[in-house]
Amino acid sequence: MSERKEIEIVWFRNNLRIHDNICLKKAIEGQQTVVGFVSLDPRYFKQNELKFRKTERFRALFWLEAIQDLKGQLKDLNIPLFVGVQSLEKDILEIDRQFSVQKVYHQKEWTQEEVQDNNLWSKITSVESYYDQFLFHPNDVFGVLSEIPNVFTEFRKKCEKTITVHPVFSTPPALPAENYFTSGSSIPSLEDLGFQPFEQDSRSAFPFRGGESEAEKRLDYYLWKTKKLSFYKKTRNGLLGANYSSKFSPWLAFGCISARSIYWEIKSYEKEIVKNQSTYWLIFELVWRDYFKFISLKHGNQIFQIHGIKENFYAWNRNLEKFIKWTQGQTPESFVNANMIELNTTGFMSNRGRQNVASYLAKEWHIDWRWGAAYFEAMLIDYDVHSNYGNWMYNSGVGNDPRNRKFNIGHQAERYDPKGTFQNTWLQKTLF
Repeated sequence: MSERKEIEIVWFRNNLRIHDNICLKKAIEGQQTVVGFVSLDPRYFKQNELKFRKTERFRALFWLEAIQDLKGQLKDLNIPLFVGVQSLEKDILEIDRQFSVQKVYHQKEWTQEEVQDNNLWSKITSVESYYDQFLFHPNDVFGVLSEIPNVFTEFRKKCEKTITVHPVFSTPPALPAENYFTSGSSIPSLEDLGFQPFEQDSRSAFPFRGGESEAEKRLDYYLWKTKKLSFYKKTRNGLLGANYSSKFSPWLAFGCISARSIYWEIKSYEKEIVKNQSTYWLIFELVWRDYFKFISLKHGNQIFQIHGIKENFYAWNRNLEKFIKWTQGQTPESFVNANMIELNTTGFMSNRGRQNVASYLAKEWHIDWRWGAAYFEAMLIDYDVHSNYGNWMYNSGVGNDPRNRKFNIGHQAERYDPKGTFQNTWLQKTLF
């Protein structure tokens, strides 16, 4: 029997990039044979009790595109990529059978499902994990997690005053050609994952592909080519079109680009073009994203509990018939319906829309908000576990909103869609 080849693995999870990737940097510095690994565990695509998949077609396609781009980027560094399509446990056993795994590098995670996956690797080898999805590094922010405030403004002011964003890591140098000892494994198609191919809807506010290359193109376009960043604060509550907001969130969710990279690019823009409320406000949104990650660090799996981090004991119901009407855009509120139909048709929804549909489900119909969070997880291209559950708690009165506000859907529609253009776009009879 031939001796197993010694390798070190970079396990790419929600960090599908080669630039500003500390795990990849550390692995290459080790000067060993390095391979990449991505898991497409079938459990990500199975139906849940509510009869939709954990990951539906839009996010699945974006994920596959991001993996395809990553594979090409890694090939330029002479690093093969293995794509697992069995359960993670089976894939790890298969890798262990073929290779002598010396070490696994991966992005540190802390929520329940992710931690369980982490532990599988430690059964066969040593593991190094790094916080690599934050704007502000956790080690810099608070001495103990209990000090993280439950009000965003307190968190933001402290970070803005006292914390410096780390510089980005440059793209690492290519390894010797012999490191590319195999082409790795093929990437499954959408059909392989159990989905039918589909055409992108021409009305989509997110007509983009997954991958680091596409993220960098969008960053360059939104800042330097069009200078739309200069007007972000004025346009960010838009509802139609690709450019009312930055649309960085899907690439951030999959780690095709880092929050640090965007931050420092904004800082360059402020020096060379303009520094105004809009440039600040996009950084402000990055801080919000960070905040929900810190909240999940502090509270752990409590973010998945019906009473949330506030432990507010409301009278929730599980009316499946009403919930299905909400998912299908068949409520009495046309503004809610238009947003839900947009989500079902494109995998995307504006921030304004998300707040309204979440408020409606939780505070008008009092349906278990976690059902809504699960539906967003399935449908949204930019699903991020911390932001998703943080925002749903916030809008449901069990999270970080100190005022526990409730949206007046009619007034919201009048303010943000005064001519009904958005609603007319998605509520045409031809859609049904």
